[in-house]
Amino acid sequence: MNTLIGLRDKNLIKVLTGVRRCGKSTVMQMFRDYLIADGVNGTQIVFLNFEDVDNRKWLNDFEGLYYHITDRLDLSKPCYVFLDEVQHVKEFERLVDGLYVKPNIDVYITGSNAYLLSSELGTLLTGRYISIHILPFSFREFLLTQTDISRTDLLFSNYIDTGGMPGIFDLPENSVKNYIRDVIQNIIQKDILVRNKWRNEDHFNKTTAFLFDSIGSVISPKKITDTLKSNNQLSLSHNTVDNYINALVESYLFYRVKRFDLRGKGLLITQEKYYTVDLGLKKFFLGDKISLDLGHHLENIVFLELLRRGHQVSIGKAGDTEIDFVVHKPNGDREYIQVAWTAKEESTFQREIRPFELIRDFNRRILLTTDVEPATTYKGIQKINVIDWLLEE
Repeated sequence: MNTLIGLRDKNLIKVLTGVRRCGKSTVMQMFRDYLIADGVNGTQIVFLNFEDVDNRKWLNDFEGLYYHITDRLDLSKPCYVFLDEVQHVKEFERLVDGLYVKPNIDVYITGSNAYLLSSELGTLLTGRYISIHILPFSFREFLLTQTDISRTDLLFSNYIDTGGMPGIFDLPENSVKNYIRDVIQNIIQKDILVRNKWRNEDHFNKTTAFLFDSIGSVISPKKITDTLKSNNQLSLSHNTVDNYINALVESYLFYRVKRFDLRGKGLLITQEKYYTVDLGLKKFFLGDKISLDLGHHLENIVFLELLRRGHQVSIGKAGDTEIDFVVHKPNGDREYIQVAWTAKEESTFQREIRPFELIRDFNRRILLTTDVEPATTYKGIQKINVIDWLLEE
């Protein structure tokens, strides 16, 4: 909201991106309500959701839609146009561009697929839009849904288990599983299989399950292909698996994280990792198996929090060791973060900090754990409780 308020009436298209049901539409509705409360006449606002049946008539008629919008507005005064899930409109790029060049129209759009910005829109409007990425609830936001926050450690365990999709917090507990199932099915069916015209849903789901099961681990299309072939007698080509992965990333169900060579000072094109947008989605796909991988789940939560804070993130390679996250700051500085469920044992602590000791610079180093103890510093390395870190201002 603060970002949108700061960008109000600026000569930029505001593009809200993120996975389905993460809250993009709600944020736009909140901003619309803010405008009305700030004195904007409701007749100067057009809000259209293109997953609403009432708006389907416009999906193949962008010109008619353009005049439908502009005819409703007094273009001599500031106008605000909100287009929710606009990628469903055929030639939506031309619609958005046409509205953008009209004087006094401030345009806001959402999309649940990276195709929105990788399509012609990204080329047509280069330098004329700003992307605002929306994620499910952070742990801090999760706490706002709870009535008793006296035991943050127990609530953190619940957060790892349920995830932070906003829609689950208005539902009775016995309805959450069905809600998550519907979210995933919509992502897979509408945003991936239908758009790509893929028919073998079983093969796609097995690839998706493998990616969920490999969160925080280095993987490649070849590794997935070889594993599926040996375990399930399932024969898929590397190219097919690569296409599946790219579609999962484009739908914001997963994030691809590249490796950064701390000696060569550059990104590597192999050995990538993947993290999911929400651990509750993983639990639906893999069931109780989720509880067996707490270290990587903690990594996932830290990764998403770094994205929320606006950072560029990569994996670090230092000699023969690995840094969980390298945070690239706008001023060129970096921050190094290691994540471990616990580092109480001296041998574990030394293993976790060894990669830090191979780095030959003076950037900040942080070890995040669930250990309940005051923050300490050892050889310039800060050991911080992850819950305290997540709740930092």
